[in-house]
Parts: sequence; structure tokens; C-alpha cells
Amino acid sequence: MKRDRELDVTRLIAGALAIVAFSIVALVVMPYVLTESTSRSDKPAAYTDAQAAGRAVYIANGCIYCHSQQPRDPSIAPDGQRGWGRPSVPDDYVRDKPHLLGTMRTGPDLFNIAVRQPSRDWHLGHLYQPRAYSPGSIMPAFPFLFAERRGALQTGDVEVLLPPGVAPTGVRIVAREEAKRLVDYLLSLDHSYPVDPSVRKRRMR
Repeated sequence: MKRDRELDVTRLIAGALAIVAFSIVALVVMPYVLTESTSRSDKPAAYTDAQAAGRAVYIANGCIYCHSQQPRDPSIAPDGQRGWGRPSVPDDYVRDKPHLLGTMRTGPDLFNIAVRQPSRDWHLGHLYQPRAYSPGSIMPAFPFLFAERRGALQTGDVEVLLPPGVAPTGVRIVAREEAKRLVDYLLSLDHSYPVDPSVRKRRMR
């Protein structure tokens, strides 16, 4: 009986070690092998100070909870048909710490939002009141990223050109520094540059 118990314990330990070894191979070794030969290029470019500050605003306001930045391969999902750009590859995130891949798509993927919508005015207005630009949108408005001005604009003010009836009567809406920097970051999300075909081939395996 004692010998049987010892044998069961040995088998349990061996099974646990096998599971741990498999996990290490699947989650650490294989990803390393698949990406170790990825060629580095000058793309994507390093963030400017303004873009990096906007990235911090993006994180602070929880944009990652509703928006991903990782278009998938056509064999997995029709992300390309949605206009989200080519499938992402590891090199696309070389400048990102932390990575903002996201896990939810309550809103569209933003991997290539600068290509789909390059207008700074549009982004500022959309942040102030999303439903003025995308009827039915469930994205929250961010009016606290903006200020109201009565009368003449002040030096350095960036007025938000809103559709009629959106701004409160008698005031002008101007972007605070956080809003301007956030848009700087969004306009940096352009991953339309080509990638090494061998990288994409390895990724599809």
C-alpha cells in the first residue's frame, strides 16, 4: 500500500513537471524561435515627445479597454476587409513599452487609424463628442480634455471645429494639451509600411 502511494506521488510529480515543461516550450521557447530572426528596420519610427505624451493619455483614459492594435491574419479573421490594414508582426511593436495590443474590440482596431482618418480636426471633434461624427457610437465623450472660451481665442488655442449644434451656445471649444497630445499619438499609428514576406510567412505557421 505504501509503495503504491509513493508510486502515485511520483507519477503526480512527473505529470506536473511535464505540464510545466510543455508550457515553457509552448509559451516561451516557440515564440522566441519564431521571432528570433525577425529583421529590424527603421520602421516604426521612435515616438516624438508629443506622441509619447499622447500615448500616456491614451493609457490613462482606458482607450485600450475598447480598442485593439493588432489586425489578425486573413486566415483567422476578416480584419483586412474591415480596413484595418495588414496583419501585425512583432517588429511593429518594437517601440512600445508596454504593448497596447488590447483584447476587446468594442470599438474598431486602431493599428492604422492614421491611415484611415488622417484629419486632426476630425479626431479632436470625435473626442469631444463621438456621436456628432459616428451616429449611434457608444464611445464615451471626453469633454474634460477641452476648455470653453468666450470671446476671442487666446494665444496658442486650437479651436475644435465642431458640426453645428454640438458646442454649447456662445462659446468656442478649444483643445487642452492632453487632447492635442492624444491626437498626436493617434496620428502616429500608421503601420502601412511593408514588412519582410518571410516574417509574415513564419507568423502564419
